[in-house]
Amino acid sequence: MNILKSIICPCLMAFPLIFAGAATAEIRAEAMTLSPSVGGYVFEGNQDLDNTVAYGLGLGYNLDRHWAAEATVHYMNSEYDGGGRDVNVWLYHLDALYHFVPTEKLVPYVATGIGGITFDPDQGHNDKDFAVNYGAGLKYFLTEEIALRGDVRHVVSFSSVQSNLLYTLGLTFSFGGVGETTGNVSQISPTPENEDVAIVMASEPSATDKVRAASVQRKTVVLGFEDVHFDFGESNLKPEAQMILKRNVEILKENPAAHIRIAGYTSAAGTEEYNQSLSERRARAVQDFLVEEGVIEPERLSIIGYGETDPAREETYPLNIDSNAAKANMRVLFEIEIK
Repeated sequence: MNILKSIICPCLMAFPLIFAGAATAEIRAEAMTLSPSVGGYVFEGNQDLDNTVAYGLGLGYNLDRHWAAEATVHYMNSEYDGGGRDVNVWLYHLDALYHFVPTEKLVPYVATGIGGITFDPDQGHNDKDFAVNYGAGLKYFLTEEIALRGDVRHVVSFSSVQSNLLYTLGLTFSFGGVGETTGNVSQISPTPENEDVAIVMASEPSATDKVRAASVQRKTVVLGFEDVHFDFGESNLKPEAQMILKRNVEILKENPAAHIRIAGYTSAAGTEEYNQSLSERRARAVQDFLVEEGVIEPERLSIIGYGETDPAREETYPLNIDSNAAKANMRVLFEIEIK
């Protein structure tokens, strides 16, 4: 029990420090998870046991972005009503979890599992029962690796059928795994394996020097910029989008041989025809801004619209236009070639 508390308590006490991280969502496929928790356990009245605090620790594995398996153990220290005898209670179960919107910041899930419960009084014999549980919960992502988690389970044991309630609050830490493309940086088509192509991200501190070095080596430089995002159904550049473009103009001015292809995208809501037209209007809005700013001549620019195809993130519910996935897909990205 002391070992379980020593793991759980420091993790939960660190909770206020977590908000310093950037809050993004994602259930990552093939990630391992560690979930310390604390809560309460309510015994059925005929068990003659006092309700008490429950400490839990779960180890899980995300089979994909929706489904996960998790093994969890909970410890409760209770007393017999009126008897004054301590009872150590261990609840252990293997669960299947289903996450409904794995790419959102707030992820609801349902869970069910099987296991057992052991009652170990200070005096007397152990009592071990087969148990099943089912319930639901929420994960609220505080950073890419950490989520606040709340969970409620109905626990049924079968030696003499008992119906108990377990509720917990804790954290879920994710390790490794495969996430979705975030859409924050342009996707570049040439591959690094091509020795005649050098891929440089404009966000790199030494981007300008790398471009110059590659040009001396007579390589084709593909320069990736930050994506520019739009409001739903809009093709007008927001002030934030203009700031992103202005941050990048110096590299464009220093490389007069650059040819820029501007690609527009949309979210999944709307018809294919409308989204195709909207994606082209978004690309053209960026083109016009660059020309008006005097960054580059029109003949060195080309645009293409991809509509709702090739999304940066999968939209589980396309009609939810305020989802993180939808907002990530309302974008224009760049492929800039310098020869």
